[in-house]
Parts: sequence; C-alpha cells; structure tokens
Amino acid sequence: MKKLLATIAFSAVLLAGTASFNSAALAETPKDQLIVAFNMNNVLTMDPAAITGGEAVQILNNVYDALAQLDPETRQLQPRIAESWDIAPDNMSVTFHLRKDAKFASGNPVTADDVAYSLKRLLTLNLAQASYLKSRGFKSEDVDKYFVAKDEHTFVLNLPKLDDPKLIIMILTQAGPGSILDSKLVKSHEKDGDMGKEWLANNSAGSGAFSLTKWRANEYVILGRNDDFWGGAPEMKRVLMRHLPESQTQRLGLEQGDLDIGFSLAAADLKALKEESALTIDSVPSVGFYYLAVSMKDERFAKPKVREALRYLIDYKGINETIMSFFGVQRQRPINSGAFSAMKDPGYTLDVAKAKRLLAEAGYPDGFETTIRVISTQQFLDSATAIQSTLAQAGIKAEIITGGGSQIYGAMRNRDFELLVGRGGGGQFPHPDSNLRALVYNPNNADEAKLTNYQGWRTSFFSEKLNSIIEKALVEPDQAKQTELYKEVQIKMDKEIIPSIQPFSERVVTAAYQANVKNVIVDPWVCRFENVTKTQ
Repeated sequence: MKKLLATIAFSAVLLAGTASFNSAALAETPKDQLIVAFNMNNVLTMDPAAITGGEAVQILNNVYDALAQLDPETRQLQPRIAESWDIAPDNMSVTFHLRKDAKFASGNPVTADDVAYSLKRLLTLNLAQASYLKSRGFKSEDVDKYFVAKDEHTFVLNLPKLDDPKLIIMILTQAGPGSILDSKLVKSHEKDGDMGKEWLANNSAGSGAFSLTKWRANEYVILGRNDDFWGGAPEMKRVLMRHLPESQTQRLGLEQGDLDIGFSLAAADLKALKEESALTIDSVPSVGFYYLAVSMKDERFAKPKVREALRYLIDYKGINETIMSFFGVQRQRPINSGAFSAMKDPGYTLDVAKAKRLLAEAGYPDGFETTIRVISTQQFLDSATAIQSTLAQAGIKAEIITGGGSQIYGAMRNRDFELLVGRGGGGQFPHPDSNLRALVYNPNNADEAKLTNYQGWRTSFFSEKLNSIIEKALVEPDQAKQTELYKEVQIKMDKEIIPSIQPFSERVVTAAYQANVKNVIVDPWVCRFENVTKTQ
C-alpha cells in the first residue's frame, strides 16, 4: 500500500504538475496522459542495440520506428517507415522505398543513410540485439555490403546467404534489431568511438510517436509526445510507465482508478478484476509454448514409443481450463497459431490405456521412475504436478525437482535432465522457421557443439529428415510450395518422427485496463501507444 501511495504521489507531481494531491484527485487519470504498470526488472538500458526482454521492446516500440510492422491482430507485415518494398527474384535482396514525410523527434529527416547506419551500428557493436541478424549469417566485417543507401529514400538490404526475405523483414519490425536511429544526433554524442553507446543508454534518437523524457532503472519510464510524428500526434501527451512488479499493487491501482493499464498481474488478481465492470481484461496469443520436454540422452526417452506414450499422458484440456487461464490456450503443434502454414491441433487427449500399450511395446509394461524439473512459478509447478499425476496412472513415478530459471533451464542447456516442464520455442515472428529453429532443428547433435540456443540440441533430438525439410522450406521462393513444406514437417512430427518436446499450451499474455481506455495493444512485442485514446 505504501508503494502504491508513493506511486500515486509521484504520478501526481509528474502528470498533474502539482506538488500536493489527495488520492481522490487521481480517481481518474488525466484524459491526455497514460499511466501504465509493469515489471521493469529486465530493463537495463535504453540503447536499442543492447536491450533484452519483451518489456524493453514494449517501451522502445513507442520511441523508435522500423521499416515495417506486424499487424497486432493478424500478424501480417505492414508498411511503416518503408511505404513499400521489392524482393529480388533471386531472394537475395530487398529494396525498401521510404516515406518522405518522416522526421525524427530532433527534426532531422529520416533517410536511407539513417537506416543503413542503424543496422551497421547494430552489428558493429555486437550487443544483445545483434544476435537476430548474426543468426541469419550477417557479419560485422561485411556491413557495407549488406546495408546500402541507394538514394535519400531508397534502402537496399543484401542478404549474406539464401534465406526467406519475409522472415528478415519480420525481424526488422521489432524494436532492437529494427530500430532506426537519428544518425546525426547519435554521432554528435559519440565518445571515443562508442557510436553513442553511453549516451543512448539514457536518451533516445527515434522517430516514433513518443520520445524518452526520463527513466530510472526499476522505477519508471516517462515518454513525451512527438508532436511532429509522421502518423499524426498521438492523443496521449505523456506516458508514465511504472515499475510495479507486485500484482496486488497493480490490482489496487486499477480498482482505485490510479492506473490506466496493468501489464503483469497474477491469475488470482485477474480473476478478481474480471468482475469489475469498469475494467477490461484482454488475453492475446504471444510468443512460444508451455511444454513437456524429454532428454533423448536417456535411453528410455530415446525410444519413440515412450515419447509417443507421453503424448497421451498429458491432460491438455484439464491443464488449460484449470491452470492456464490468462497464461495459455491449448496448443499441440510446434508452430504458433498466428504463423502462416500453422495447422490445427492433431487432437491428442489423455488416454492412459493407449499410453500403457505403447509403454509395454517399448519394454516398460510396469512403467519406471524418473524426475521432472520445473521452475517454481505457479503455472509451471501446477502443470508439472498435473502431469506427474497422469504419468503415475501409467506407472511412471516422477519426482518433481524445482528451482530457479538458471537452475532448471541450466540443466537443460547442460543436457542434464530427464523430463522438464518449461516455456519457450521461438515465435516472436509469425514465420514457422521462428518456432522450428528453436524447437526442432539441430544441425549438430555432438555434446561439444554446445548449440544451447537450439532446444532440439538441448534435448538431444536429431532428425536429418526434418532438418532437411526445414532448410528447404526456408529458401523456397514459391509461397504455396513453402506452406506445403511446413505442413509436411508438422505431419511427419505427428505420424512418423516423434519429437522430444510436446507443447500443451500456447502462451498468451493478459492485461487489465480501464474500460474508458481504447485501442490498447496487449502483446509487448507489438505494443504501441500511438493510437490509445480515452473516453469520458
């Protein structure tokens, strides 16, 4: 309560411009100012090249523009700073035609030179966000070849190797790898050749609907309206994003009208707020899956029939209806539902009798003993407990081992586990490759390869046949043929090649907000406040 009151006081000083207040004065936030609560633990810098996590993306999507954007509902590619683009017949380059009316918050025009500079800076500094392009074969020593300003409003992106240009464009929609910086402004703040790294940690150089006014780590971020924004000045004059990691604090702020939006609430508080007519609760699909993973280093789980049996020892319906409210929706395929070529679920159900037959055929008619690793966060632990119960019905006695993320996923990265309930699987971009590279693809299964970014490697799953189809699908230029190849992968994983990771729920994200706040985008990866309005 004290923390909430301190937040309200701080908000009153900043937003209302007064030094004193009472809580009744903020029973309704100002019409042109937005107060948002979320968890800022992972927000360590404001430099787009160095950020990590969805929360930092959620902030900087409002500050920096990108060449293109993903429609928040359909996930289709749409123009942004680039009004249009042309993909070369050989799929080895993309020519972007930039809008001519875009200006940075500084007043400088947005040009192709700025786009080229931003991407060159990203790879040259080689900070966290460079990994997106490095994983596609881009190298810092060849930046002048990749990123070319043909003229003031024409930018050419040359690919380092055969790839799907659609996926590259999707990557460039996101704050971080796709953020376009005001090169003149950044260069004016360089120190000892740091390309503005020190300055950008606490300042902004974007052309988005807002600019960074001030931020303090693990306290707040203040965004001010860019009145010259090319898309039209937003209705919100100012956005205050508060670090309020405690769900109950966010709930109280929403109930009292002191917060407009809460982005990180626990299930119990969301259920309670759902009864409030003055509030809207919105859940949308997001990135990745909740899953049951096996280590194929274990000879039991290396047997396909054992892995198939596990498919029928998960109560998909029960877990999603009773545990995953506000966190996930049932999903059994390894491709997010919003990606093109995503198929309907194959329809696995809890079937203990079938699982027992498969276990007997694999040589385990009486089951066996094993362990399930899981982080101690509630929805993970509850899901693992539910799976422990259904495994027991088939004779598999599983001991649950809990711990923090570094312990549980660390064991997975070290290939030192048996069963694991976790979350992951790519999907930040609505392209099947984004999921399949994370969950299935494994180019080298040797221990010494240490390909820890691939969950296929972490689980010791290797299928030359699936690798080949995934590689072929990525570079197939014909959209219809590409779609069929990705469907072939899904069918083979259902009927022929039993994977090491079985999704049981597609992740969703949930926000609660005042009913008079409109056009809220809930998913942090595509969230922008430029179209948010308030009604009286």
